[in-house]
Amino acid sequence: MTFTPSRGSALSVRRTTVDDPLARPLLEELAREYISRYGSAFDLERYFSEEFAPPGGAFVLLLEQGRPVAGGAYRRYDAATAELKRIWTHSAHRRRGLARRVLRVLEREAAERGYSRIHLTTGPRQPEARGLYLAAGYRPLFDLSADPESIGPLPFEKHLEAPAS
Repeated sequence: MTFTPSRGSALSVRRTTVDDPLARPLLEELAREYISRYGSAFDLERYFSEEFAPPGGAFVLLLEQGRPVAGGAYRRYDAATAELKRIWTHSAHRRRGLARRVLRVLEREAAERGYSRIHLTTGPRQPEARGLYLAAGYRPLFDLSADPESIGPLPFEKHLEAPAS
């Protein structure tokens, strides 16, 4: 599916499932990206889609004119912690702050569902994701001065504020 970026158009959030056909272009592109950087898209196959469904999880798409431009999910990590997964912006729509918007939606929904912390890992060959999480206030659980390749998956956490009643 080809997208033409259209700056300034209205965005909407769709709460859906990993199996939604609208999610397919984003997840296929994410798989190609993982394969090009790591030789495998194993992380996309290692979780059941039900893990990203309520009440413990969520999967959202950010739509522009009805087409997916970004998305992401979380799943239950433990009783107090949600784990972010599959945060992705379509390549034709990058550098617009869309991943940051997806993060805010997921953080808000996780807090509303009673989670007080978010945990995530990103790959050592994804400096864009590392930068996003640092800029969004996530605390690295690794030595920032170390070579990312020597660490493996880069863990982050963020404590959530309880939603206002």
